[in-house]
Amino acid sequence: MPVAIDATGIQFRRLNLSSGPAVWSTRAQADRIEYNDFVVKACEETSNLEIIEATASELLVENDKIVGVGCEDGQKIMARAVVIATGTFLGGLIHIGDKKIEGGRLGEDGASALSKSFRSLGFEVGRLKTGTPPRLDGKSVDLSKCEPQPGEDPIPFFSYRTKGRTLTQISCHLTKTTAETKRIITENMHRSPIFSGQIDSTGPRYCPSIEDKFFRFKDKESHQLFLEPEGNGTDDIYPNGFSTALPEDVQLEAIRTVIGLEEAIITKPGYAVEYDYCPSFQIKPSLETKRIAGLFFAGQINGTSGYEEAAAQGLMAGLNASLMVAGEKPLILDRSEAYIGVMIDDLVTRSTTEPYRMFTSRAEYRLALREDNARERLFAIGHRYNLIPDEDYREFAESLKRRELLIKKFESTHLKVSELGELSSRFQRRDAVSMAHLFKLPGVDINDLIALIKKHDSELSLEPEALSQVAIKIRYEGYIAKQQREIDKFKKQESVLIPDGISWSGIVGLKNEAVEKFSHFKPQSLGQASRIEGITPGDISVLSVHLKRLRIERAAQK
Repeated sequence: MPVAIDATGIQFRRLNLSSGPAVWSTRAQADRIEYNDFVVKACEETSNLEIIEATASELLVENDKIVGVGCEDGQKIMARAVVIATGTFLGGLIHIGDKKIEGGRLGEDGASALSKSFRSLGFEVGRLKTGTPPRLDGKSVDLSKCEPQPGEDPIPFFSYRTKGRTLTQISCHLTKTTAETKRIITENMHRSPIFSGQIDSTGPRYCPSIEDKFFRFKDKESHQLFLEPEGNGTDDIYPNGFSTALPEDVQLEAIRTVIGLEEAIITKPGYAVEYDYCPSFQIKPSLETKRIAGLFFAGQINGTSGYEEAAAQGLMAGLNASLMVAGEKPLILDRSEAYIGVMIDDLVTRSTTEPYRMFTSRAEYRLALREDNARERLFAIGHRYNLIPDEDYREFAESLKRRELLIKKFESTHLKVSELGELSSRFQRRDAVSMAHLFKLPGVDINDLIALIKKHDSELSLEPEALSQVAIKIRYEGYIAKQQREIDKFKKQESVLIPDGISWSGIVGLKNEAVEKFSHFKPQSLGQASRIEGITPGDISVLSVHLKRLRIERAAQK
């Protein structure tokens, strides 16, 4: 059976925070305890899941294959597959001003022995940094001075199964720092471990600390902050944009100069945390390590930062560990199928020297990776792995057929220009126009067009979501078709696989730099090889010819 561990085992210990400054609220501890109890209950009610409270200290390996995990208390957990998801706990070191606290999160122990185990097995281990803002007591915040940022209406649920559910939404609020905030932080910059030299590891480029913002953008007098409620069950507020590692007294002084936070109470201070990671050129697209068979990495250990990035990797690593134990091929999503595929491919082909965040701009095929077509892209995969019930899959397949028929109907059905209301002025020289053509009009809201068409055809029975997707397909069909041609070309390169154990130095005509890059990253396909930084079209041409020659030679031997 596969075993999943985090850096400190699966531990749900209650927090034992130091008393800290007087402005701390003990309610933060109570909220964390309540959350821990919820997680424990959810895990205990999950079938075929055994929870072992222990601190992982070493990997047990035989003949370059994982066989289990050793713990600090001496017990050994044997397994054919192991997923390592260390978060910020691996060699974790917390910084608040000049204070250093060993731990992966404030109040929770870190893990150092596991790093030694990685190094002893030949893994390259690096060091990264991330940070978090202080948490605030919502009752001490004056939101009337801030700009409301309400949630979406209607609420877009994560699962297609969630229908007819109402939720009480809590608005976020927008505020900003002041000139006084800038003065306090600038004058105390030397007390931040980020600038004092206490921290020398690399932090996330796109989520800088508040002190880093004022340092890098000296001409800006203020910065926006989003006050985000942490949930319906707590008053805690997360001041997004105020990540800091300044001393606690400076944090309190500075936060109280922000508009609406003049009387704010800090329930937990902000801090920076340094942690160990394994540069991701050492993993395969399945998230299995190249060095140790059956060992999978997920989350911050691969150099990523962020909850969504970690969750996506955990999903794929867990699935592929189970598939490996079952003797099946791994599931690898490519760059044209999902943002998960983009992220993992970036990690494997480009590695990371700073915490990686997933942005839509990283995806060259993002027109095909839309929220509205997620089921169209991934439903069949989910069904294959028993994540989608047969009935749901059949219903969705039928709905796709209905959508295609509807597109043909829109293309063949014409409306009189005189009945188009305000849109009639766009067709002064025509008597009629197809329904499909209306969707291609620039500057016209799709929902307005659907409402107009429904007036002329009351038999339209598809759900609003399906009608909207049909409209999107029609409106952008030219762009979508162009991108599909690019995807077809991409998949052609991806299908050219590179055999294991290939001798890169033996490829005639391949430059030394390319030999070094390929030996380092060990690409598994021609497409993957082409995306490695520093590789030229000439290198790919040489590699393509060599692979073709290998295929011909192997075919002749058969």
